[in-house]
Amino acid sequence: MGNVTSNVAAKFAFFPPDPPTYDVNKAEDGTVVFSGLTADKNAEVHLLETKGGNKIVATFWKHPFARFTLLYSHGNAADLGQMHELFIELRAHLRVNIMSYDYSGYGASTGKPSEVNTYYDIEAVYNCLKREYNIKQEDLILYGQSVGSGPTLQLGSRLKKLRGLVLHSAILSGIRVLYPVKMTFWFDIFKNIDKIRHVSCPVLVIHVSTYHVMFYLSIRAFVLSLLMRFRLMKRLQGTNDDIVDLSHGKRLWELSKEKYDPLWVKGGGHCNLETYPEYIKHLRKFINAMEKLALTKPTNKQQLTPNSSMTEVKHNKCLRFGKRSLVK
Repeated sequence: MGNVTSNVAAKFAFFPPDPPTYDVNKAEDGTVVFSGLTADKNAEVHLLETKGGNKIVATFWKHPFARFTLLYSHGNAADLGQMHELFIELRAHLRVNIMSYDYSGYGASTGKPSEVNTYYDIEAVYNCLKREYNIKQEDLILYGQSVGSGPTLQLGSRLKKLRGLVLHSAILSGIRVLYPVKMTFWFDIFKNIDKIRHVSCPVLVIHVSTYHVMFYLSIRAFVLSLLMRFRLMKRLQGTNDDIVDLSHGKRLWELSKEKYDPLWVKGGGHCNLETYPEYIKHLRKFINAMEKLALTKPTNKQQLTPNSSMTEVKHNKCLRFGKRSLVK
């Protein structure tokens, strides 16, 4: 039955841009070239083979003075062609290397998107970081946005020396987007609520007050189809069917072993979270804290958030990034 849920999830939970916003090809010297990408000596493109037999595109954005590498798993309705400008800005403002990738079936990656394929995808990318760049767990921060929180927590729950983990508008699980169930059903997808308990590194949660409508509707369709298939509609009827609020992010933060001050962004409907000044500021603060942690190695790791304070952003002022990167 696992294949049934995987196929249903692929139909409703993933929306790769069609057509893809970029392409890749090989140059005469054998290097992989990313179409539409301005020449950048600090950027490298990879084609990686996964356990699922697919070939996925990954891009490594190097900062010459980086202490850490950010492994970024994006949302369900974008590909690398739409994200690369953000990665360039994050690299410059945070002074980190960034490894990004497209899931199977996204962009120029082959195959079809599915929950299990996202797990194979991030594993292939992590292996590339170890093999090609000698990146150690202690120097790696995982970043998962929206549906990307699934593969991020899948890998993060297994790496016990990981430096840090960022959850950006993450979900507790597929079904919990619609229904606040108390137990995890075997046919649910992206069971983040169970995996967060096994993450041993500091966790930063960034969450907006509402989800992107397309993501909500896609997950809603997926959940309803599963409930009808397994005849659970009557059991769960009458629960709240509104667009998900901060409860997912707050619960994931509560379940984290090592909590870092979260960032709750309210009223962020018309602006992308990445355009908020507080977004970059808070991420930079987190990176700085991880650098200090790497140097001091405190015995009491709970000192990261002594007051468990929460930062709430209620206004809609947007940050406009400049066109020029700080790294050439």
